[in-house]
Amino acid sequence: MAVTSRYLISAFVLGALLQVPSVSGLPAKGQKKSLDVQGHRGGRGNTVENTLPSFAWGLIDGANTLELDNGITKDGEVVVWHDENLVATKCKDTAPAFPGDPDFPYVGKFIANLTLAQVKTVDCGSQRQIDFPFQLTYPRTRISTLKETFDFVECADPQHRILWNIESKINAQFPNQTRGVDDFVRKQHALFAASPYRRSITYQSFDWRTLVSMKALDRSVVTAALIQQTTLVGPGNTTSPWLAGVRPESFPGPTVGEKIAQAAHSIKADILSPSATSSLSPVADPTLPGYIPFTTKEMIDEAHRLGLTVKPWTVDGLNLVEQLVGWKADGIITDYPDGVRRWAEQQGFAVAPQFPKDRVLACLAKHTKGW
Repeated sequence: MAVTSRYLISAFVLGALLQVPSVSGLPAKGQKKSLDVQGHRGGRGNTVENTLPSFAWGLIDGANTLELDNGITKDGEVVVWHDENLVATKCKDTAPAFPGDPDFPYVGKFIANLTLAQVKTVDCGSQRQIDFPFQLTYPRTRISTLKETFDFVECADPQHRILWNIESKINAQFPNQTRGVDDFVRKQHALFAASPYRRSITYQSFDWRTLVSMKALDRSVVTAALIQQTTLVGPGNTTSPWLAGVRPESFPGPTVGEKIAQAAHSIKADILSPSATSSLSPVADPTLPGYIPFTTKEMIDEAHRLGLTVKPWTVDGLNLVEQLVGWKADGIITDYPDGVRRWAEQQGFAVAPQFPKDRVLACLAKHTKGW
């Protein structure tokens, strides 16, 4: 989820029967209180991220929403992957796409400079991440296209009950590292429109230019404005390249959080999706001395006043979940959707169904055959 950069600090379709939030996060009349539990990259605390196995376990674990990322290859294919390049700690080369390919090896190279055939040779399921010691690995797992991901989930979810939160991984600061705004918006929208999940998709981005462009193309698309400490301003306190020319500090709110909510509202975003914790915070738990939040109660209150819902990321501890939900956050984006769902159920929130494990894993086997 987080943006990295060289100069910055580091259901509606679910229906009333299931009693879960709509895409906008607003519960229908008569529903129990709701909380959108989103599996970040499918649920990378449990399974290798942004892969069909991670989305399988997100379904099994009972996430309301599958959160994922998109890149675009050299030949224009939309793929599900977080990083701008094929990261060596996550992926391993196997063999070239064709004999004598001068681009081989591919690991370390930008997705935008590789074809789909080249990307498809790479094993991105064999390496457990050190920060996620309980992460299941799935050796030989390939990066999937967005269309393949929709097809797999539809196999496991033929009633189209799951929600989606899909991010464009565009680099606003270094545009030569990814495809541009027009490519992302046109290609992703075409896939959204052709999908049976069209009306259950949220489109999110740190690059607010893509949100403005998506709304201009199709105002019915629900958009989420991602933001963190490092995308607020540019180098030397210049206008941030990430926020479509918007300067949050220019808004009249008395706190930074309120100004951010007003900035997101100004681009007609439906959802504000801020980092839960400031990158300046020395600790990650709000009960520890020195904790610095990025998402604040004032931010959430102002967003709600303006008609936005608020879904912070990446929330991997129940102390932080309790703080944010206590401040009326509408959703939680987490690497551990099973844990947050368990807490939500204990607290009396409506929760999403857990899809049948046997069916999900049978669909996974079908859609990964030949890897």
